[in-house]
Amino acid sequence: MLLAVDVGNTQTVIGLVEGDDVPHHWRISTVRERAADEYRLMLGGLLAGSRGTTIEGAALSSVVPPATQALRSPLEELATGPLLVVGPGIRTGVSIRIDNPREVGADRVVNSVAAFDLYGGPAVVVDFGTATTFDALGSDGAYLGGAIAPGLEIAVDALIDHTSALRRVDLIAPPSVIGKGTVEAIQSGSIFGYAGLVDGIVRRMASELGAGTTVVATGGIAPIVVPHCETVERIDEFLTLKGLRRLYDLNFGGSR
Repeated sequence: MLLAVDVGNTQTVIGLVEGDDVPHHWRISTVRERAADEYRLMLGGLLAGSRGTTIEGAALSSVVPPATQALRSPLEELATGPLLVVGPGIRTGVSIRIDNPREVGADRVVNSVAAFDLYGGPAVVVDFGTATTFDALGSDGAYLGGAIAPGLEIAVDALIDHTSALRRVDLIAPPSVIGKGTVEAIQSGSIFGYAGLVDGIVRRMASELGAGTTVVATGGIAPIVVPHCETVERIDEFLTLKGLRRLYDLNFGGSR
């Protein structure tokens, strides 16, 4: 199996990937100051329950440079094969057609690889993370660009931090869009408001990409928002890990 790690600004997703199956997976908080020895102990503990599994290689996608450096040696030690770190110079099979290709985050490239391979193009990938990102793929799988909006949790935090009378609420959909109290009103504006944001951007992108555009969502809070969207066809919880599997095979000739 492949040990795949996706480091985001808020959460890190770790999984053992075989083909398109992710039989073991974990989600932990991203800590920028976490040292290599801490990762070594943490990964060892997480993988203890899958003893006997051969880790053929490791793949890392990260938007947090300190975590990228700290994870290198622990991942190399755990895998019998090479470590792939997503970044400039690796083979992706994706034509990136934007003004400065180096600006595209590693996770967005990985998501694009998996989305096109699994669902074809044209496509829009919506990733619900610290930021909510939208990535547009052409009919040939080329990365055409995207949009970035503040993530739902960041937006709610900003609302609470900058108002005196509002308080934190659970991010669940209220019974009605017309909230009967402050809690329901915040929930309505957050959940239904973000569903509207997603639908608005997706519709605009789809109108430019053309008929038959597929829309796939991923990210930790996708299951909270997507049920209230009208444009998102499916959720793929492990899209990024599946993309890491594909990039590893492409660069090192592994078999899925």
